[in-house]
Amino acid sequence: MKKTVKLFKSLSDETRLRILVLLLEHGELCICDLMTSLEQPQSTVSRHVAYLKNSGWLQDRRGGVWMYYSIRPGLSGLFIELSALVRSRCSELPECAADRERLLAYKREKNCI
Repeated sequence: MKKTVKLFKSLSDETRLRILVLLLEHGELCICDLMTSLEQPQSTVSRHVAYLKNSGWLQDRRGGVWMYYSIRPGLSGLFIELSALVRSRCSELPECAADRERLLAYKREKNCI
């Protein structure tokens, strides 16, 4: 039961939901991508990403000076059900749509797309 409670708590914050939506839609992103998309400082984004990682949602890898995050492969059970729900219900919210637009503009600027 404690793991289930921790999982639901990880979804109880707007910033964490927005991060999950971005990662579910765009795959691996670095902290700089998330900072730009969310318009939040590195410390805030890193704290929320760490919470999601400790809850079992994310994996990370270091690439130079940046950390890159993605949805942990092999999620099962409740994680899969909740990720589908988060993606379908949250991705069209105005905040998430704005995050997506900022990310795409940032990637165009960096010539990533």
